[in-house]
Amino acid sequence: MRFAFDNSFVRDLAGLCTPWQPAGSPDPTLLVLNDALAVELGLDPDELRGPDGVAVLAGSVVPEGAAAVAQVYAGHQFGNYSPRLGDGRALLLGEVVDVEGRRRDLHMKGSGRTPFARGGDGKAAVGPMLREYLIGEAMHALGVPTTRALAVVATGEHVIRDSVLPGAVLTRVAASHLRVGMFQFAASTGDLELLRRLADHAIRRHHPGALESDQPYLALLESVIDAQASLIARWMSVGFIHGVMNTDNMTISGETIDYGPCAFIDAYDPATVFSSIDHGGRYAFGNQARIAQWNLARLAEALLPLLADDTQVAVERATVLLEGFTDRYDRHWSTGLRAKLGVVGDERAAALHLDPGFAGEVDDLTDRLFGMMQLQRVDMTLCFRALGQAARGDLAPVRALFAEPQSFDIWSGDWLRLVAAGGRALAEVADEMDRVNPVYIPRNHLVEEALDAATAGDISLVERLTSVIRSPFVVQSGCDRYALAAPPEFFPYRTFCGT
Repeated sequence: MRFAFDNSFVRDLAGLCTPWQPAGSPDPTLLVLNDALAVELGLDPDELRGPDGVAVLAGSVVPEGAAAVAQVYAGHQFGNYSPRLGDGRALLLGEVVDVEGRRRDLHMKGSGRTPFARGGDGKAAVGPMLREYLIGEAMHALGVPTTRALAVVATGEHVIRDSVLPGAVLTRVAASHLRVGMFQFAASTGDLELLRRLADHAIRRHHPGALESDQPYLALLESVIDAQASLIARWMSVGFIHGVMNTDNMTISGETIDYGPCAFIDAYDPATVFSSIDHGGRYAFGNQARIAQWNLARLAEALLPLLADDTQVAVERATVLLEGFTDRYDRHWSTGLRAKLGVVGDERAAALHLDPGFAGEVDDLTDRLFGMMQLQRVDMTLCFRALGQAARGDLAPVRALFAEPQSFDIWSGDWLRLVAAGGRALAEVADEMDRVNPVYIPRNHLVEEALDAATAGDISLVERLTSVIRSPFVVQSGCDRYALAAPPEFFPYRTFCGT
C-alpha cells in the first residue's frame, strides 16, 4: 500500500514533536472505510480494504515515507492552563497532497501510549471512534469545515473504561493539526525562533494571504479570527455543540476537530449543555462564540512577541483585532440566518431600495423567533425545515411545533412580509431555504442507538445513519425516523469524552 507522503511539519517544526511508532493491533478488523475521502486523497479503497491496507489503518505497519510523530502542545482546559499536553494517544503519520492539490494530514487516534500520555493507556474504544466518523461526515455534508475520518479499525483487544469495551483505531484527515495550544506551547518555551517558525508554517499552509501584509503575523491572527468566527456561526446555524472547546481543540485552519462529548441540540435553548464534565456550562450552546473569542485571545497572547518589538504596541494591535471578533461573528451569523429564513441580505436590500429600517426589522424578527422557540421548547432543526413548507403556503407543520401557536401566527405574518419584500417568488425562496435547512442531522438518540449496536458487534446501524446524514437536505424515502425528534424518554441526555 503506497502513500505519497510529505512531511513538512516534521521538517519545519522538529521542536514541536517527537518521533514515535503506533502500538499496532493484535487482530484488526476494518469497521468502516470512507471510500469518497480515500479517492480524494488519491488512494485506492480496494487496496485499503486489503490486508496491507488494513495493517496500515490498524497501526500495525507504518507505511513507507511516513514520519510518524506525536505532536506537543499546551492548552487551557475548562479555563485551566496545562503547560504540556500533546498527543497522548495519537500520531501524525504525515501529509499527503490530495487530487485537488490540497495538503492533508493523516493522523491516527487510539494508536497507543506516547511520551505525552499522562498516565493514560493510549487506546480508544469503538464507540467514540465511530462517533468521530459519524459526526465528521455529518458536519462535512452540512457544509461545516471539519476534520474527517478515513477509517475506523477494531483492534481485537479491549480497553478498560467504566466497563470493558472493544478497542479501535481511527485514521483522521485534517487540513492540519495546528492548534492554538501549539502556539501556547511554543511561546512558553521562550524560543522566539521556534514560535516564528510555527507562525511561518501556519501562514504558508493555511493563510498565505498574510504574506502580502507588511505585518504578516498580525495578518495571520486576523485571518484565524475570521476563520473561527465563520466556523462558530456555522455551528450555531445547525445546532451543534462541541462540548469541550479547550484551546488545544481549536485549529488554526478553522476546521472543527475532536468530536468528544459533542451533540446537536433538540429543543432550542442557548443554555443547553450535554457534556457530563461541563458542570458550570462553560461550553454551553449559547456560549460558544464568547469562548471562541476567549481562546483567540490566548492565541494573541502567544503571538505577542511577533506582533511588535514593543509589548504595549503588540497588545494594542492584538486587542483591536480581538474586539472585532464579535462584529465578524455577527456578520457570518446574520448571513447564514437570513438564508435559513429566506430573507434577503443587506446588500440585496439596499439594491432593492428597501426601507433603511429593514435590517432592524429582520433582527427583531429573529429575536422573536428564537424567544418563542426557547419558551415553548421547539425543536430547532424541525422548525427551520418546516419554514420552507410555510413559504410554500403550508403553515400547518411548523405551527404544530408550537404548543401555544398564537404568537407564532403573528410572527409568521411579519416573516412572510419580509420574505416577500425580497421580490422573489415564494416557491423559489422555499427551495433556497431547503438547501440550507437540513431534514436530517445526527440526532443524539440515533447516534447512541447506532454506537451501542456497533459496540455489541453490529455495524449496520452506523452504516445506515451515515448514509442518511450524507444527504442532509434531501428528503429520502423510508427515512422518516431519521427526521424525528427524540422521544421524551430519551432525556435527560449526557455525553462523555470517550477517552
